[in-house]
Amino acid sequence: MKLQQKLKEYQQNQKAILATNFYNLETLQGILIAASKSNVPVILQLTRSSIEYMGLKEAVALARQSLETYQVEGWIHLDHGDSFELVKKCLEQGFDSVMIDASNEPFDKNVEITSRVVKEAKKYGANVEAELGYIAKLGQEQESIYTTVEEASEFVKQTGVDALAIAIGSAHGFYKSEPNLNIERLKEIHSAVDTILVLHGSSGIPDKMLREAIHNGIAKVNLATEIKNTFMKSLKQILLNSDEIDLRKVFPKATEQVVELLRNKYNVVSL
Repeated sequence: MKLQQKLKEYQQNQKAILATNFYNLETLQGILIAASKSNVPVILQLTRSSIEYMGLKEAVALARQSLETYQVEGWIHLDHGDSFELVKKCLEQGFDSVMIDASNEPFDKNVEITSRVVKEAKKYGANVEAELGYIAKLGQEQESIYTTVEEASEFVKQTGVDALAIAIGSAHGFYKSEPNLNIERLKEIHSAVDTILVLHGSSGIPDKMLREAIHNGIAKVNLATEIKNTFMKSLKQILLNSDEIDLRKVFPKATEQVVELLRNKYNVVSL
């Protein structure tokens, strides 16, 4: 099944697919072990930095083979693609879905860039995600600036994008204060546009609030920071208390903590 169809099915059933970033073999294994045990589909996400670290062909081959090995239904997605050139390379390598992030550009420029990606992705039958509004990235100030209903409606109308990440109070990275999602704005946008709505920056959002967002239109939930943080904190603790030098014995213990984190997350988004 194409990702577009699966996301629409989940949105109609007030559920979401967890879109998880992976950074190496161990984090990928943690994602898929948890998904297999929870019997849920996954979206495996790669950013430019992860692609540059692992290699594009290598990362895709690893993801495809791992999905088959763990017998998990899943799709490969480019997260926060920052150029048309990167998007095109990912499509050529068989990505099921791509995100073009021109949210820092003026509205008309965002529309222009996104429309070009939508046109290109149609050749491959790939899902296209864009971002509209201010969702603080790492190092940026977290502010309560929300995507408007009018902007969302016009953006979807002009671009024909499949999925839209909207600003409703979330932020990338660690939160400096308790997150507070604007559920009313989410409801309004969901009523106005017939497209998949995406929540970026879910790390640190309380489970109850996350469920409320999903029940009101969010069908794709991005998770990255908590995966990295869980793996690295666990690994650091293990190394502090051990003289073991065999990474094949050390890394799996950190992977186990990622599995535990994600089993809970899968339960939250699938209720």
